[in-house]
Amino acid sequence: MSIASVEPTKSGSLDCWSLSFNNSKLLIAEQGAQILSYTHDDEPPIIWLSQQAELEPGTSVRGGVPVCWPWFGDLLRNPQTVQAMYQQPHQAPAHGLVRSIDWSLVGVEQQEQAVAITFSYNTLEQPLEHWPHAAELTLRVRLGERLSISLMCRNLSQQPLVFSQALHSYFAVSDIKQVSVEGLQDCDYIETLEDWQTRTQSGALHFSGETDRIYLKPAAKLQIIDPLWQRTINLLSSGSQSAVVWNPWVAKAQRLSQFDSAAWQQMLCIEHANVLDDVVTLAPAAEHELYIDIWVEKPTTNQTLV
Repeated sequence: MSIASVEPTKSGSLDCWSLSFNNSKLLIAEQGAQILSYTHDDEPPIIWLSQQAELEPGTSVRGGVPVCWPWFGDLLRNPQTVQAMYQQPHQAPAHGLVRSIDWSLVGVEQQEQAVAITFSYNTLEQPLEHWPHAAELTLRVRLGERLSISLMCRNLSQQPLVFSQALHSYFAVSDIKQVSVEGLQDCDYIETLEDWQTRTQSGALHFSGETDRIYLKPAAKLQIIDPLWQRTINLLSSGSQSAVVWNPWVAKAQRLSQFDSAAWQQMLCIEHANVLDDVVTLAPAAEHELYIDIWVEKPTTNQTLV
């Protein structure tokens, strides 16, 4: 018989909800509707949260799964159509406007095979400063044998709505130098660290230095292969046309906020996104869903990950 629960709790000064299903546990904050942690059994965490994360109202939290919307990254790196939606593009915060404000709890569901929680943010009810448009965001998290995350956006206005977005997922890894990512083979990517050149991935992705790449139209299924922890983190997505792969490595880690200088060794971001030419344009009353399934596989008794 499945054991499931959803309970209100606190993490630091943030109002949060604790979800559990059998041996899986998840913590999500009302601020930003941001997943903060996800674990299974007594295994290492699946979702990484910085040990120096500042869990304070109004502060974007380093780690977990932040929602980046209505733009991703530096607004000035976004297409002009996205920049034009914001009235002060030269003063825009990184990764949009909804990470450090509270979302509204819509409801909680306890099912036989899962437990789910849903949050929403309606810009008509809670206007975003300098972004005078009407939209409703809905984030639904379902915890069962897999973790499922759905980010839905609906255009409530009479004009087209244009945005970029990402589920900025931080994954915990044993040692970034030992892990690899499968599913990006032969995929074109933007190498942001070298003049935003377009290149093509050859074979599996391994890590030997700072990485900040935007993969264009990647496969729906990506895998983080972690031989030291003997596990594979599977990522299955839809509604996403880009995947941003990021690790700050040594030098940049020393400049990041809420980030221990050695923490780069234990984390890897794979951010399912719609960015650059893949931004989303919604007609009035139209909707778009960005969806991810996350699950961990362990090798069988006679297998070993390499």
